[in-house]
Order: sequence, then structure tokens, then C-alpha cells
Amino acid sequence: MIALALLLAMPPRDVLGIFGSWGAFRDASPLRCFAIAKPVGGSGQPFASIAGWPGQGVRNQLHIRLSRVRAPNARVTLAIGERRFDLRAGDADAWAPDARTDAAVVAAIRDGRSMSVETIATNGAAFADTYALKGAATAIDAAALGCAGRG
Repeated sequence: MIALALLLAMPPRDVLGIFGSWGAFRDASPLRCFAIAKPVGGSGQPFASIAGWPGQGVRNQLHIRLSRVRAPNARVTLAIGERRFDLRAGDADAWAPDARTDAAVVAAIRDGRSMSVETIATNGAAFADTYALKGAATAIDAAALGCAGRG
């Protein structure tokens, strides 16, 4: 059901596969391939994605769209099992601070069962967006293969 919602919410693109609650897609211009999921429950259009842009040499880059706008100066933390990652953030988006952290996040996703992104909303309330990781590793691999040898 989540996969269908993802498909309906996105502009036309190549579907590389749906794996658990994660989907893998390819856009032609600019060429990018990505794995993406919506959080468990919640509303709005939050997502977590792992993407690659072969033309720019970018691989397995994390991007999180938060379910709410975060408070100014509020930290954003990604938790996967026992691992914690501090993310860089805009008002409602967050990213790993560097490629090394992207790689560590992807490795943790491969071994994890769920992940949560935690911060504080503009109203001062703490919130977390939680993602099931079943199918995530396969979707990440499918996205990487979808752009392999291209760009």
C-alpha cells in the first residue's frame, strides 16, 4: 500500500522495483537513481531516500524530508539500532554531513530493522519519523544497478 502511494505521488519515472516498504526508481534527466520510503504512519509528504547521480559522481546520498518543520537550531538525529548520526538540516530536510556518513548510514540501514529521525518542531514539541527497513537494502541495490554504467 505504501509502495502504491509512492508511485501515485511521483511524476513519471522508471520503476526499478518495490521491495517491502521501499521503492527503487530512475529519472532520466538529470540521470538519478534512488531508493525511497515513507515513514510508518504520519501525514504530509515526508520521506527518506538514498540516491545517486552518476553524472556528478554522487553515490548513496541520504536525504530526509521531515514530517514537520523543525525549530531553528534544533538538532536532527538519525537513529538506526544502536547507531546515532547527527544530520545537517534545513527547515524540513536533512542530509548526512559528508560522503563518509552517507556510507555509514547505508551500512547501518543494511543491518537495521527500523530507523527514526528525531528533532524538535517549531512549536517546541519533539517528534520522530520512523521507517521500516525491510526491503531497504534491496531497493538501494536496485537503484545502484539502475544507474550502473550510465552518466
